[in-house]
Amino acid sequence: MLVIVGASGKLGFATLTSLLDHQLLASSQIAVTSSSTSGSSKLQPFTSQGVTLHNANWDDPITHWTSVFKNADAIFLISSARIQKDFHDASPGHGREADHFRALEGAKAAGVKHVYYTSLAFANPSKSCVMTAHERTEAYLAEHWAGHFTIIREGLYSESWPLYFGHWDLQSDRNRSEVITAGGGKISWTSIADLGLANALILAAPRDEWKGRTVYLSQKQALSLAEVAKVVSEAKGSEVAFREVSRDEHEHFYAKERGMDEGLVTWWSKTYAALMDGECEINDSTLEDLLASKGVKPKPMEKTIHEMLR
Repeated sequence: MLVIVGASGKLGFATLTSLLDHQLLASSQIAVTSSSTSGSSKLQPFTSQGVTLHNANWDDPITHWTSVFKNADAIFLISSARIQKDFHDASPGHGREADHFRALEGAKAAGVKHVYYTSLAFANPSKSCVMTAHERTEAYLAEHWAGHFTIIREGLYSESWPLYFGHWDLQSDRNRSEVITAGGGKISWTSIADLGLANALILAAPRDEWKGRTVYLSQKQALSLAEVAKVVSEAKGSEVAFREVSRDEHEHFYAKERGMDEGLVTWWSKTYAALMDGECEINDSTLEDLLASKGVKPKPMEKTIHEMLR
């Protein structure tokens, strides 16, 4: 039995869909968790096919997580989306990793043998605060997990380009003519659907094939934010200029002039230092090799941008 933690989220849903659409696992071999009524409703087509649904959220006690994992030999632990826990330089054990630790302690008590953890395609250690909770969770698995584990550093979502591209708002920024950020290095953008299929193929493979490994899932094509600006300009039919500024100027602009949450802005701004160091330009064929085994080619980043701005 495989338990997918957070199956109604974008990555979890794409992975679950691929597992079943490609007949990689039987529905009776899969259980999923959801923390909301809307999430449970989204998963209903799968539960009607025989997938088991458990209600669980990150604040549940370890004993609840133990019951969720009772019959599981493996779990696909999708990282917590509660990024606000990481703001203001959260001390060790108090960022999003606390959510992961609780679930992992439950899995340990339940006798789970293998954990597949979704980290991010940055370096470790990274200059980005986005990676801090992932670094701490990877360290936990190396130091405290008794069974096997696989670290999957998921490529940066193609669909997340607005976040990196100056917190672009698909609705209110239609007439925006300039984007500034604290850096603009290249990113190996990867679509959620492609990640879902690659994850599914890893999860369905014999456990020994991926145990003890840290793998990057990113397509090789990489676009800088300046190149993203050109694609956005083309899709909009009007120019969007891109300019790199200092981190202080970046933070002042988004927190003071655009009125964004200061905790989010300062937490996020350090990501650009990682981009400038080339942390997110990934030269690894793992994703493309996995997709090729199913006759699939990675979705071009340009296509994603055009679809989202249509």
